[in-house]
Amino acid sequence: MHVSGGTFELFPTTVVGSYPQPDWLIDRDKLRERGVPRVRVAEVWRVLEPYLTQAQDDATLLAIRAFEQLGLDVITDGEMRRESYSNRFATALDGLDPEHPAEIGGTTGRPTLVPRVVGPIRRRAPVEVRDLQFLRANTERRIKITLPGPFSMSVQAVDDYYRDPRALALAYAEAANAEIRELYAAGADVVQIDEPWFRNAPDKARAFGVEVVSKAFEGATGTRALHMCFGYAALVGGKNANRYAYLEELAESPVDEVSIEAAQPHLDLQTLAPLARAGKRIVLGTLDLGTSEVESPETVAARIAAALEYVPATQLVVAPDCGMKYLGRETAYAKLRAMVQGAAQARDQVGRHA
Repeated sequence: MHVSGGTFELFPTTVVGSYPQPDWLIDRDKLRERGVPRVRVAEVWRVLEPYLTQAQDDATLLAIRAFEQLGLDVITDGEMRRESYSNRFATALDGLDPEHPAEIGGTTGRPTLVPRVVGPIRRRAPVEVRDLQFLRANTERRIKITLPGPFSMSVQAVDDYYRDPRALALAYAEAANAEIRELYAAGADVVQIDEPWFRNAPDKARAFGVEVVSKAFEGATGTRALHMCFGYAALVGGKNANRYAYLEELAESPVDEVSIEAAQPHLDLQTLAPLARAGKRIVLGTLDLGTSEVESPETVAARIAAALEYVPATQLVVAPDCGMKYLGRETAYAKLRAMVQGAAQARDQVGRHA
């Protein structure tokens, strides 16, 4: 077990991003049928457009209060305003043809509609800045906001303009960077980009992944985080791989934190050692979201202890595997409560052995 000095409490707790949206806000059955939408799917909202922003604000307040009651150290807005982790930001950019989306094969095995790039990718206006301001105004906790990573956005689009994967990814990175700078200025403590497609397209990731991440976080003034996973547990089954095809390469990236799904895929935790040696904090997935069974605090503490064989205690952050969007709300709350309690147990255990 590695234990080194530090002035902050060990094993701070956080969420990856999303929390289950209320049934009065969104039709969860329709959403599940859509998989992880890459284009807008307004029909999943149960609230009429004139009242939708207010309803989303109310749902966000419920998520914030739940996170505070649970005692999480770093919270998000629960992503209550999003149909998926990516489509709200990705479809707000210039350079797309919203009337004629393209179709590709998805990771869930079903065809997926995706944006079609027909011109220069540019950010025309802030997309999530109001979300961040609302979160900042309604909590005194440290706050994190998430947005889709530029690499994943580029792979989730059909390029009829750049016809160059690197150029497309860097264009998305420039758009993301404009947003990220404003999110820090608006009070974000942590900005996290979600890059699940590093795993699905590792050759492209090795060619220009670090370059794209560096462009996205250029000029960052707060904590830089990057999340990787094997896909939403509710939609992607058979997670047999216990290693990421692209992970250790992130040691060369400028991010401060690497958030990884570890519990459900039984990740080989040795793969975290190069990142830890490079000084990265590991946001460790300790909740298996592929089951509604609620972990015991002891199970969470054991998963933390296993990671401590390869990651110093002061570099470990405790989180669920992924976003909790597709879980039931009671289940999500109970799992997070066990996670917070498990982190406290792990803290006590480290204290006894220090």
